[in-house]
Amino acid sequence: MAEVNSVVRAAGGVVWRRAGGATEIVLVHRPRYNDWSLPKGKLDPGEHELTAAVREVFEETAVEAVPQVRLPSIRYLTGEPGVEKSVDFWSMRAAAWTPRPADDEIEEARWVPAANAQSMLSYAHDRGVVRAFLDLPPVTAVVALVRHAKAGKRREWTGPDAERPLEPAGERDARALNGLLTLLRPDRVVSATPVRCRQTVELLGLPLELDPAFDELHPPGPAAARLTALAGRGGTTVVCSQGKLMPPLLAALTNRADVNFHTRKGAGWVLSFAEGRLVGRDRLAPVTLQ
Repeated sequence: MAEVNSVVRAAGGVVWRRAGGATEIVLVHRPRYNDWSLPKGKLDPGEHELTAAVREVFEETAVEAVPQVRLPSIRYLTGEPGVEKSVDFWSMRAAAWTPRPADDEIEEARWVPAANAQSMLSYAHDRGVVRAFLDLPPVTAVVALVRHAKAGKRREWTGPDAERPLEPAGERDARALNGLLTLLRPDRVVSATPVRCRQTVELLGLPLELDPAFDELHPPGPAAARLTALAGRGGTTVVCSQGKLMPPLLAALTNRADVNFHTRKGAGWVLSFAEGRLVGRDRLAPVTLQ
């Protein structure tokens, strides 16, 4: 077995749209290799994999794509001695697109029926990612459940705890987190009532709905029911909650008490739903917290 000395990280997507009552996905033809593949590309230095996936999809296809659920990652040898590539993939909804002019990198970006894509793709690893996409039910809603960013130490704050604001490091992490949440194109934002929760997601610029069901002193069952109800509204919802509530809330939502759902401040989860049923969960954290 060849020794692997370095791993190149990349990201991409299975980008879908509905056309004529059928689901289509976009594939790219690369003249350099004379192959058909999924749109993907290398991470820039310090870039988050989700940011890279959206950026690379747009650069290769001219599609503005919205991540919905994480798909299996792939690893393969690049052909360079000792170099392997690791690619993270997401299923992405096409929000807008225009014809992409051909260039030396991408000769054509073509929409094809999803059921026919595997017969066109040149590589088994891409076909496996598409198979995983086809096995998923259509995602109808996404909820990004996040924990508020750093707000100093509780014992050092002299005012009411609900009024404890973000500290400078928390403001930095909140900006980074909001950059990732923006990629999901949220339709609504819901927050627990403490100031630090509101401040963590207010940069999204959407009307903020306060909901005490997501305050940490409340029981997890009603919070999980409320989150499921938000998913029932469709689209993408961002919910900011607190560290003591989130693990039992997620355990109740997933019926998985055996999973460690501890979530760092300024990080969270992308929860994907299909007609009210949870079909995907993935941790979400800015590069500074990874």
